[in-house]
Amino acid sequence: MKPRATVATEADRAADRATGPIGDGGSEDSRSEDSDGTAGGGQSGSKPPAADRTPPAAGGITWRLRLRRDRTLVLMTLPAIALLLIFNYIPLLGNIVAFQDYDVYDLGITGSPFVGFDNFTRIFEDYRFWQVLINTLVIFLTQLLLFFPIPIAIALLLNTIMSARVRAWVQAVVYLPHFFSWVLVVTVFQQMFGGAGLVAQWLREHGHEGFDLMTNASFFKFLVTAQAVWKDAGWGVIVFLAALAAVNTDLYEAAAVDGAGRWRRMWHVTLPALRPVIALLLVLRVGSALNLDFEQILLQRDQVGPGASEILDTYIWWTGIKTGDFGYAAAAGIFKGLFSVAMVLGANKVAHMLGEQGVYSKK
Repeated sequence: MKPRATVATEADRAADRATGPIGDGGSEDSRSEDSDGTAGGGQSGSKPPAADRTPPAAGGITWRLRLRRDRTLVLMTLPAIALLLIFNYIPLLGNIVAFQDYDVYDLGITGSPFVGFDNFTRIFEDYRFWQVLINTLVIFLTQLLLFFPIPIAIALLLNTIMSARVRAWVQAVVYLPHFFSWVLVVTVFQQMFGGAGLVAQWLREHGHEGFDLMTNASFFKFLVTAQAVWKDAGWGVIVFLAALAAVNTDLYEAAAVDGAGRWRRMWHVTLPALRPVIALLLVLRVGSALNLDFEQILLQRDQVGPGASEILDTYIWWTGIKTGDFGYAAAAGIFKGLFSVAMVLGANKVAHMLGEQGVYSKK
């Protein structure tokens, strides 16, 4: 008598292909049993055990098998998740003090009385708060217009340098100030552009009147922008150079064959390749409009006066934390967070209208 041949159906073949190799959750024994039409000596067509009837995921593998397969990666991410919870999410519970008449010394969070939205009402009725908010936005717009294009321009210049050694040297020199603290940066600018700085002394030695940019209130927003450019432009250069490295060189060769010059190639090949990165960084930058460098402004606050240098962070620190009014400070912090979220959503919407992905893709 001839042995009965077992014919595998199309569904069985699809299931074997979805299961993948042995390392992806399938086993050699289970596939040999499926090909014979039996499971553990049972008849062909018998139902699998209940544990194997878990609905498969989108990739054709159950979440339990995927968790077992990626357990090493999961264990590696647990410390990062723990730090994120401890230092970022659990402290959010402290925002309850924004709705309390918080007394940090005697009553604490559990004993301080609730006052509802009184702290927010105080913020909206404080004319000084709105002046500080406008001043913060003015400094942000100045930095956005004068600082944001500079890393792009430097990256384009470095990308045209043929010598890799010269390009690496310039990139290292530009990136070095990123590691300096704001104390050192402000000190360097004080020694250069202060009343007794090198530039003022050189002008006096040549019969001209000196100047002191560090105490000029009307020039303060340009001063902090120049400091930010010198300190952080190198980081942006690295980001844009990484994006330029992914551009296909065949596009440049094809453009050159078509007669495109250097400027045409930059306009039609290089800049379109940078558009997604520019849109992403621009959205993130707009989202941090109220999050200027607190240490940079605080170090120079007394030199030019709070009228020109006060930003939202320093105002919260001065009127809220330093005077012990933590409820007011917490309410201002919540307002700042909600405003930043609204700015991110608005900027991301504009990025979608321009055909870019932004922070998240459009559904």
